[in-house]
Amino acid sequence: MTSVTAQNVNPEVGSEIDVDGIRTNYHDLGTGAPVLLIHGSGPGVSAWANWRLTLPVLAERNRVVAPDIVGFGYTERPSGIVYDRHTWERHILGFMDALGIEKASIVGNSFGGGMGMSLAVSHPDRVDKLVLMGSSALRFEITPALDEIWGMQPSIEAMRRALDLFAWDRGLVTDELAEVRHRAFARADVAEAYAAMFPAPRQRWIDALASDPADVARIPHRTLVIHGREDQVVPVSASYEIFDLVPDAQLHVFGQCGHWTQIEYAETFSRIVADFVASP
Repeated sequence: MTSVTAQNVNPEVGSEIDVDGIRTNYHDLGTGAPVLLIHGSGPGVSAWANWRLTLPVLAERNRVVAPDIVGFGYTERPSGIVYDRHTWERHILGFMDALGIEKASIVGNSFGGGMGMSLAVSHPDRVDKLVLMGSSALRFEITPALDEIWGMQPSIEAMRRALDLFAWDRGLVTDELAEVRHRAFARADVAEAYAAMFPAPRQRWIDALASDPADVARIPHRTLVIHGREDQVVPVSASYEIFDLVPDAQLHVFGQCGHWTQIEYAETFSRIVADFVASP
C-alpha cells in the first residue's frame, strides 16, 4: 500500500494511507525503532490534537507514527461500520501492516491506553514497550465527567465545558482552543460517528474496552503507567490497579494535573516517555 502526503494547511492532516480500504490520516516523524501513539476518545480528537507536543520529542530518537483511529479525526468513516474494540484493534494492526511495522512500542492516552493494553494481551508479539496515560485499560465505574464527555453534543459551550473537565490548569482552556476543537467536532460526519460510539448507558463501553485483569497480570511487556492525580475523567485509582497487576511496571503520578498529562506537563511527560521507549 502506498502513502501520499496530504497538502493541507490544517496541521491535523498529515499523510494518508489505505488500511484495508479505509483512507487513514496519520503523522510519521523521525527514524529508529517505531513508536505508535494512540489518541484518546474526546470530542473532536485527532492524533495531532493529542500528540502535537509529544511527537517532536519522541522523534529525536525514534520513528513515531500517530494515526487517526477509524471514527476519529480525519480518517475515513466507512458507511455501516460498527465502532467497537475489535474494529479499532483491526484498524491499528492493519495500519502497522500497511507501514511495514512488525513491532512497536505503544503510547496510549485514555481510550488509546485501553487499546494499547488490548493489543498487548491479544497480540503480544506486535508490542515492544507499553506506555499507558490516564488509561481505560481496566474496568472502572464511569465518572460523571466521562459520562458527560461521551454524551456531548456540538456547541461552543459544551466544548468549553469538556475542556474544563480535561484540564486541571484552567489557563490552558481558552476561547480560541474551544473554538478550534468545536469546529473539528461539529463536522457532520464527526458528530454522527461520535454519537454512534458511546450511546447511553455508557458504563457498558468502559466494560467493553477493558481487558481482563488475569490477562493483564500475564503481559510480559515493560510498562510505564502515567496519570494526573486530579483527573476527573479516568480516576487515578485505575492506574494504581494497572501498576499492581503488571509484573514489569513503573508508575508516575503528576500532582496538580488532570486528564491532559501530555499537555499540562508536556516537557516532563515527553522526556519521561522518550527515555523509557529508547531504553534497552
